[in-house]
Amino acid sequence: MKKDDCVFCQKPKNEWILKNQLAAAFWDINPVNPGHLLIISQEHHSNYFDLSAAELIAVNQLLKKAKLFLDRKYHPDGYNILINNGHFGGQSIMHCHIHLIPRYKNDGLFMPKNKSLK
Repeated sequence: MKKDDCVFCQKPKNEWILKNQLAAAFWDINPVNPGHLLIISQEHHSNYFDLSAAELIAVNQLLKKAKLFLDRKYHPDGYNILINNGHFGGQSIMHCHIHLIPRYKNDGLFMPKNKSLK
């Protein structure tokens, strides 16, 4: 079911970059880096833990498809996959969404210290 007051439920389908039967992907309006995508369940669920088994599969399949799409379009050096759950987990829009954030060498974002990354 869709919610009338949910910005992701009301997202126009012509803004979807990728989709499958149960999930959709579109550009984040406040991207961390070029190519930052959000992957959502097409039905309204407040967070990741509310997704059905079929929706989990669909979201994961779309996440992989989105990664290949971004590889071709932006050629990033790596990725972050981020899921915030609940207000105190950092979630600001209460519709399950996964951030796929391309990372680029020297992008200035936090990176764990790893001597092998030189």
